[in-house]
Amino acid sequence: MPWYPKIDQSRLGILPPVAPIDTTDVPDLADRVRGMLLGTAIGDALGNRTESMLPAAREAEFGRITGYLPSRYANGQPAGTPSDDTQLTFRAVEQLLADGALNPDELAFRIANDRIFGIGRATRDFCNALRTGAPWWEATQYSAGNGALMRIAPTVLPHLRTGGTALWTDTATSTAVTHNEPMAIASSVAWVALLWRLLNADLPETPAEWLETYTEVLRVMDAGQEYETRVTSGPLQHWRGRLSEMLDTEVRAAVNKGTPVRDAAQRWFSGAYLLETVPTVLHIVAQHGHDPHEAMLVAVNDSRDNDTIAAIVGAAMGAAHGTAWIPAPWREQLLGRTLEDNDGAVFTLTDEAVARFVG
Repeated sequence: MPWYPKIDQSRLGILPPVAPIDTTDVPDLADRVRGMLLGTAIGDALGNRTESMLPAAREAEFGRITGYLPSRYANGQPAGTPSDDTQLTFRAVEQLLADGALNPDELAFRIANDRIFGIGRATRDFCNALRTGAPWWEATQYSAGNGALMRIAPTVLPHLRTGGTALWTDTATSTAVTHNEPMAIASSVAWVALLWRLLNADLPETPAEWLETYTEVLRVMDAGQEYETRVTSGPLQHWRGRLSEMLDTEVRAAVNKGTPVRDAAQRWFSGAYLLETVPTVLHIVAQHGHDPHEAMLVAVNDSRDNDTIAAIVGAAMGAAHGTAWIPAPWREQLLGRTLEDNDGAVFTLTDEAVARFVG
């Protein structure tokens, strides 16, 4: 078959095959998968009413956000409503349920086939190109934005029982459907490797171990890639290098010093550019991975692209800790929409995914 992702396929061959996840060894796998999917939707819903605000301005207006804010999409009541993070994640779930495996043509169709709330620029341009009749590999965008990373978690589902190396090629291909760019692909593959470890009930013991689990895969994937920061002042102005280098130096130093996420995110910024999103996410999970509730609150309150960052962090916290940590109001007030009025769809699709892929 043709290889469309813009990354050397031989790099994926360096990664070892993953072993199937045996529910004898991980008896709570179903709950971890449920937590991974619901954590994505909850993180998105907690953040999307204040997306793109600077943390200090957000705090001045709302205080520390600890629950859903009132929403005009819920008659002004506090409620968890979706943005593109939830929608695209669960469109990926729908595609996997329908086909049993990744089908990039079908995934592309499902992504572009209905309205997307708060759509990012790269995904919007992809959808517009696909609707002209272009195949996905021509419609895809060369973008290092976080619009594919935010929806990548469901890629693990068809591989839970089988393991193997197809997990890596599926992750690269799924990313490339909308964001066919080397850092986008490398970021997703490394993130899926971390999710796989967490779903295996192998919780990193130290902050450094959280960071290294991600970075050891990223180093394989991002060799030769160089990117420049967008910050306009400070020591990282005009910084240029690999994402793995940023994690090995800047993020590792912040983790070792116990630098608060808000302070570190001011250093490298925390927007939708992967050179900002990934350092912020890894800083959060490294510092707070054993306290999922606090990890979510830090993601929501202390980053700029907070809905996407909290959605990504939510996937990791659910995979690591299941659902018991989720506060009752976060679950009960989550409307579970993937469209304007299909309340409960997130819960139904999560149940179906667990039944289909975990059993």
